[in-house]
Amino acid sequence: MISILVAGAVALVVSLLGTPLFIRFLVHRNYGQFIRQDGPTAHFTKRGTPTMGGVVIIVATLVAYTFANAVTGNVPSASGLLLLFLMVGLGVVGFLDDFIKISRQRSLGLSPTWKIVGQGLIGVAFSVLVLQFPNERFRTPASTELSFSRDLGIDLAFAGATLGLLLFVIWANFLITAWSNAVNLTDGLDGLATGASMFVFGAYTLVTIWQTNQSCQVFSSVGPSCYEVRDPRDLAIVAAAIVGACFGFLWWNASPAKIFMGDTGALALGGALAGMTILTRTEILGAIIGGLFVVIILSDVIQIGFFKATGRRVFKMAPLHHHFELMGWGEVTIVIRFWIIAALCASLGLGIFYAEWVAG
Repeated sequence: MISILVAGAVALVVSLLGTPLFIRFLVHRNYGQFIRQDGPTAHFTKRGTPTMGGVVIIVATLVAYTFANAVTGNVPSASGLLLLFLMVGLGVVGFLDDFIKISRQRSLGLSPTWKIVGQGLIGVAFSVLVLQFPNERFRTPASTELSFSRDLGIDLAFAGATLGLLLFVIWANFLITAWSNAVNLTDGLDGLATGASMFVFGAYTLVTIWQTNQSCQVFSSVGPSCYEVRDPRDLAIVAAAIVGACFGFLWWNASPAKIFMGDTGALALGGALAGMTILTRTEILGAIIGGLFVVIILSDVIQIGFFKATGRRVFKMAPLHHHFELMGWGEVTIVIRFWIIAALCASLGLGIFYAEWVAG
């Protein structure tokens, strides 16, 4: 428990104090945000605001994870390292996207094709590696079974190991792409994605702490509803570190934002969330815990699909938060109300997670 608290505290301090230093660096280099021309006109005033703030979130998370394990004498686990690999890998893809926008003085970065290729390469590597590294009890970081709050007994390897691996890679990459794009779409208003991420990873900190205390791999705590997660304590350290990093970054990202996380942060946080659902065996429950992100990406899918089918729009503008902007809601009002929704979704997910344990 001490390592989890240390991780959150260190990440908070690094992010809170490191962000203004990074802002000065970005301002000195004239690395400012470019605003999409088809977005809300009110956003044009944000042009030139420093971006790529996700670098601070990633660095704070890595520093906190390393420090927490070092001071408590814990050895980093395969699960924790692979989760950080996914987070950093997608953060690099986002960084390239942001850097191209800045260097070429335009609001479009990597082409959709290259962004998908980058996400795919990192995702495939992650999904293959998480089925390796069995521990002394032969548990790998992930399994080929579909999961809700634990494995459901529906094994993707039912038709053989090779096909099972292929199906798992496809499923894992769907989750990685979906979550990273969902967080990216949510990052459209000052502090919105940062605050929502705090609630989601805060929920996962509690989930992984509970899984640590009810682990099937600890003989003294084995019960009928124990969890087969390989390294829940280390996952809790990562989750707490991300919460602390987002908390510190939000001080500077809140309206009016002094810095944006950019695709660097959005893809990194989305990747971390996808990896967390896979490694904690909560792939479907994650859609409830991160319900706000799901609603926002669905609004975009509905808008595009309905427009292509009928030539009409369901919303004034997608994603959903821009719809409310055009309805006249203030930015801060939208962000706070969406934070409330994010908190309710996270709380509902935690309630379902606990109820399943009690019923089991």
